[in-house]
This record gives sequence, structure tokens and C-alpha cells, in this order.
Amino acid sequence: MAFAVRRPFALTVALKQIPKASPTPIRAFHQASPFKSANAFFSSKPASPITAVTKSQNTFQRTITRPASTFSGPDTGNLTQRLLYGGAIFGGTILAINLVFNRETREDGGMPPFERSFLNDTFLHTGLGLGIIGVAATALHRSGWSYRLMSMNPWLVIGGSVALSFGLMYTTRSIPPENYIPKYAAWAAFNVVQAGVLAPLLFMQPAMLARAGLYTAAMMGSIAFVGATAKQEKYLYLGAPLLAGLGIVVVSGFAPLLLPATATRTLMWTENIWLWGGLAVFGGFTLYDVQKILHHARLAERGLITRDVVNESISLELDFLNIFIRMVQILGMSQRRK
Repeated sequence: MAFAVRRPFALTVALKQIPKASPTPIRAFHQASPFKSANAFFSSKPASPITAVTKSQNTFQRTITRPASTFSGPDTGNLTQRLLYGGAIFGGTILAINLVFNRETREDGGMPPFERSFLNDTFLHTGLGLGIIGVAATALHRSGWSYRLMSMNPWLVIGGSVALSFGLMYTTRSIPPENYIPKYAAWAAFNVVQAGVLAPLLFMQPAMLARAGLYTAAMMGSIAFVGATAKQEKYLYLGAPLLAGLGIVVVSGFAPLLLPATATRTLMWTENIWLWGGLAVFGGFTLYDVQKILHHARLAERGLITRDVVNESISLELDFLNIFIRMVQILGMSQRRK
């Protein structure tokens, strides 16, 4: 399933988080009377209105000239305490999920070497693809792409992203792994398209994005651990229910573009379905995709299919990005409530 279909409303979510720009100041001589303008013309001090740039320069100068004593370094004790809390929560999450969903472990003596190698290579390509998306999104954002994307028609952005995502994804999947140069080129282009759609998220605070990435990695890591150690093909039956849930999440994502603004209660319900229902659906997709990767590893070992870790990594990339977008929205909502 293409990335744009799995997250049709990511751009609008990013635009909700962007602070409104201050209105452009009107020139002083447009507001002043003719007589005052004439007096100002013959005065020794020309009229220079305070613009937004001047205010920014004054703020910057006040910040630079502020005494060094006002800046305090990070509290090492609090940082260590937070790291310990985060490690405990992560470990407890893995343990709890493993006890609830993984009561029936593998009976074949553990993961064989060919499955382990296939899964590790898939995770490696997943991390590489996410790194390409992060670097490309940063470069596009610094070049002003985010502002141009925000000024476009939302339907044009959604339609273009869906078309490019589908086209490049199926192009990447159709190229055999032996032709690694065109295959990796199509895969890199697919990641750049995702970066172009996600670039407006960089208007958010870097600390919030880092936290969202950490939470996403923890969530996917714990679910992937359960899928890797569970009984063979235990969760492959989730494919059809997850597709049904994905359809509901996609429809709820398009609701703000289709429903009027007066339908407040309906929009609230659709947003909750898109947010929390999407987290559940893509968490389930992570579990399903890990088991599917191991199933494909066994088929490749028997010679029934070709070993292709690039195709397998695309599914995990889409799961990560969809969970990450929802984590960013949850953190933004919690910050606005403070």
C-alpha cells in the first residue's frame, strides 16, 4: 500500500501546527496625513516605521547582549533520570507486549540464520531509507520548498503525492534485485517524494520531532520483537482486518476536506479515528509486516521467490512514517494544552 494512501492528511496536520505569520506592516506615509508627511519630509529625522525585520533584529540584539548568567546548562540529574525512566518504560513495554501477544513462541529452536540475515538486512535498508527521507526533507525545507508546498492546492498535493508514490513504489518492486543500480535509484526517488511531502513537519520544534521519532522507534521496536519471536505465520491472518481498518482510517483522513466546518462533532470523531485508530492499524501492520518478511525469507531459502530486502523495507518505512506523523500530532496537542 502506497505511503500517500496510508497517510492522506499528513500535510494538513503539519499545517495545523505552523504558527501564523504576523501581518505585513503598512507604510507610515500611507497612514499619515499630508501635512504630517510634509513636516516629516523637511524634518532632520526621517520617518522610519518599525517593520517586522527591525523587531526581529532588536530581539536578536537583546538576546545576544543578555548576560551569560541567565543561561543555565542542562541538569545532568534530570537527564539521567529521564533516560532511566525511558529505558524502564521501553523494557516494560517489550515485556508486556511479549507476555500478552507472544504466549506461543517458536517451536523450531529459534530463528534460523537465513531468517535472521534476511530480517537484519531489511531493518538496515529501512534505516537507510528513513535516513534518506530525513536528509532530503531537511534540504528541501531549507531551500524554501515547504512554503511553496503550503501555497499549492491541497487536492493537487494529495493527488500528486499519491500518483508519484504509487508509480515509484511499483517501479521499485518491479525491478529485479540483480539490476541494483536502477532499483536503488527508483527506491531513492520514492524516498525523496516522501521527504517532499513531509518537509512542512520541520516547522515544528526539533525537540518535539526527536521525541516523536524516539517514541516511534520504541513502539515499532517492541512490536517487531514480538513478531520476530512469535510462532511462525501466527499473525499473517491480520492482513484482511488491517486493510479494512486502513480503509476506515483513510476515509476519516479525508473528512476535513469534504465536511463543512460546522460539523464539529463529526470532525472530532473522524480526527480521533485518524489519530488513535491509525496508531492501532499501523502498529498491527508492523506486526504483520515482520511476520511477512520472515515468511518471505523461508520462501526465498527454498528458491520459490527472489530474495529482495529493498521491497520488504518499503513496508516498514511506511509503517514508521505513519506512526511518526501521529506521534507528532499527539505531542503537539499535549503541548497546546499546557
